[in-house]
Amino acid sequence: METNSLKNLVKPVVPVLKGLGQIMLQENALTGLLFLAGIAYGSPTMGLAALLATICGTMTARFLKYDVEETDKGLYGFSAALTGVALILFLKPQPVVWLFIVLGSVLAAIIQHFFIRKNIPVFTLPFVLVTWLILFIVKYSLPALMVEHPLVLIPSNQYFTFALKGFGQVIFQGKVLSGLLFFVAVFIHSPIAALYGLAGAMFSGIAAQLLGVPVDDIAFGLFSFNAVLCAIVFAGNKLQDGLWVTISVFLSLMISILLVRYGITQLTFPFVLATMVTLTVKNKLVFRVNS
Repeated sequence: METNSLKNLVKPVVPVLKGLGQIMLQENALTGLLFLAGIAYGSPTMGLAALLATICGTMTARFLKYDVEETDKGLYGFSAALTGVALILFLKPQPVVWLFIVLGSVLAAIIQHFFIRKNIPVFTLPFVLVTWLILFIVKYSLPALMVEHPLVLIPSNQYFTFALKGFGQVIFQGKVLSGLLFFVAVFIHSPIAALYGLAGAMFSGIAAQLLGVPVDDIAFGLFSFNAVLCAIVFAGNKLQDGLWVTISVFLSLMISILLVRYGITQLTFPFVLATMVTLTVKNKLVFRVNS
């Protein structure tokens, strides 16, 4: 009897945690729990926003009767989670911002469902679109809610941690321990994805420096986090997987540099665009070889 009660208690929690894990494409509740711990360590407010947003996204899928299997996999939680954390990063945590988090999470889940039904792999694009929209509205309607982030200088002895910070910055966390927790969380579910993610972060950071990107931005992981996601998508045991990782990571870096140059908040858009382009090229090549 007690076992059944425990299962009933845990059952609704698992899709929420998997939704958090799906931020880095990991369908694993423990991974999601470690992600939540890493976010909360960096910022308890962000941790609360991530949890609230993921619950809202998941409940939206339940309420609108989306596919149960997709919902249980956490597919309607990860874009919502990123939206919640991003809004706390860019906006002051006033009551209206929490309302934006709820509404943004619902909208992100609905957009995610649209693309899933169309069978178009857009990854975190719903989060990007919703966050850009809310930030645009706030900037021109409620500018007092915008947060001014001071320039942060990284001590030179911490430059070597940029790859781990790249892991952390996937969910807007700048502390090394958060990045380490995220790395371990991915490693638990997929060691090869975690190692490729770390390698991608290192490659992108080094390439960014060669291209003249400010060292402090690189050291803070701002030019590595999109690379982490790209590398995880294409991670695999075949030699050619490394080629696709390299192509997607470099392409995401170029897009990041371009967005920053024009003052556009990059979020995970470089990852989304670079991955979609690389997947298109890869699939066309495979089709030609097979035909």
